[in-house]
Amino acid sequence: MNTTSTPRPDAPVSSLRKQRTIARSACLSGVGFFTDADVTVEFQPANPHEGIVFERIDCAGSPSIPARLEFAIERERRTVLEQDGVSVELTEHVLAALAGLQIDNCRVLINAPELPGGDGSSLCFVECLDKAGAVEQDAARACLTITDDCVVQSDDANNEIAALATLNDALTISYRLDYGIVSPISPQQFALEITPESFVRELAWSRTFVLESEVAALQAAGYGKRTIAKDLLVFGENGVVDNELRAHDECARHKILDCLGDFALLGCDLVGRIEANRSGHAQNRELIRRISGNDSGQHSEVNSRAA
Repeated sequence: MNTTSTPRPDAPVSSLRKQRTIARSACLSGVGFFTDADVTVEFQPANPHEGIVFERIDCAGSPSIPARLEFAIERERRTVLEQDGVSVELTEHVLAALAGLQIDNCRVLINAPELPGGDGSSLCFVECLDKAGAVEQDAARACLTITDDCVVQSDDANNEIAALATLNDALTISYRLDYGIVSPISPQQFALEITPESFVRELAWSRTFVLESEVAALQAAGYGKRTIAKDLLVFGENGVVDNELRAHDECARHKILDCLGDFALLGCDLVGRIEANRSGHAQNRELIRRISGNDSGQHSEVNSRAA
């Protein structure tokens, strides 16, 4: 990936609100899309500055994995976190739910290597967290403000994501999706200023998607053997298979949801304007590495203050 207009690593850190956690524990169960595992998730309240931490209770000693950029590893189609050989798969949808609802401190206990897929969106996590409720904590939430433009492109320049400065104290994400005239997925774009209300109303229910031609290859590789077309959005030559779109631009909306989940690995709020064109998880992570000055994989000033 190519990067232009590299920003300063000392991007301003401030606070716009108090940190929040959930009021009580809450659980949900489901099946993992990639590992086919039965999994139960328990969300537990956490102390200020603890951040989001996954705990693999099915492993000896219940090892913890912080939801931080330096623990992300390269995997196709999803964001995986790993520490000391223990990993958690498909984290982006639960991280999007927590970030979208402004739940900053939470322990996420799971008894399997992957979060449940649900319907391919963040909706099941949002509904569970809504039942848990939220409480404000006596600590400021760190916020990184984009002051210098940063652009990350694929090597062929077909995919791009940019972080731009804005005059508003808000995060706005826009996504343009166009896979060409031969794709069954229509060109579309969507933009949204992220708030808890707009997240629930416009993004939380948007589902992940895959081409029907890709499904056989994924299942041959051992993925998704318990997942059927009704569990997410599968696009065949004539459109969605055994399902219906919830919005004509649902795919673009889901890409913004993915961005939000990946950006949560900053460990702080983000203020600025994000413009994405066909970008994916790897470019999302590369962008926040750049804007946080965390290229080396070490804790940056922003992350250490927000942890």
